[in-house]
Amino acid sequence: MDPTVAITGATSGIGRAVAEAFVDEGAFVAVSGRDGDAVDRAVAALNEGGSEEGESGDENGDENAGAAWGARVDARDEFDLERFFEGVAREAGPIDAVFANAAVFHGEPGESPIDEASYADYDDTMRTNARGVFATITEAVPHLAEEARIIVPSGAVAHESRSGMGAYAASKAAAEGVARGFAADLDATVGVVDPGLVATDLTGKERARAPESVAPLFVWAATEAPAEDLNGERLGLREWKAATR
Repeated sequence: MDPTVAITGATSGIGRAVAEAFVDEGAFVAVSGRDGDAVDRAVAALNEGGSEEGESGDENGDENAGAAWGARVDARDEFDLERFFEGVAREAGPIDAVFANAAVFHGEPGESPIDEASYADYDDTMRTNARGVFATITEAVPHLAEEARIIVPSGAVAHESRSGMGAYAASKAAAEGVARGFAADLDATVGVVDPGLVATDLTGKERARAPESVAPLFVWAATEAPAEDLNGERLGLREWKAATR
């Protein structure tokens, strides 16, 4: 049976690339984001060439392609997330993988010292990037399939001192702590995936990998990586390459 995957922050960057990779693998992918119009555009693009049910329906379609469905979701709002996961379950049944990807960065990456952060920006960053992960996992739990996996993206800023990364770095460290806590207390597998520096609006775009190049890492972590290696741990490019070469 093809997996059901739910992704927050899926309209651009890594989230969008991961959504595309899962659709290419035949998954039912539920995408979400704060901008409802962007969600609609993402769903239409992911389903391009398919029938109304999201399956390939024309002679040029990919018979192995999955389907996309979406909803506007603000990860700061647990009621949005509750409705989102209820909708995913109605559309496709129990959820096999959750990608808690929604995040914000107030300011310019590398040019936003934490000592200059406003309380408002700090609070919103933590509410989105850390509390949002907590709310995403909490609201997903009632709808998880057996052996479900939950992926929390992170990076070196979560555990290394880097100038100008402001509240974003603190929020990623907190998000990793949230993931480890759920890994200890849930039957589901919960882990952190670090793709290295990726060209997104949150991290800057110089000398960075394209989101499409790391999307297979997240698919592997959500479907093939040994659960014991992921649960409560961090996986990255090194582990992925070693396992798939």
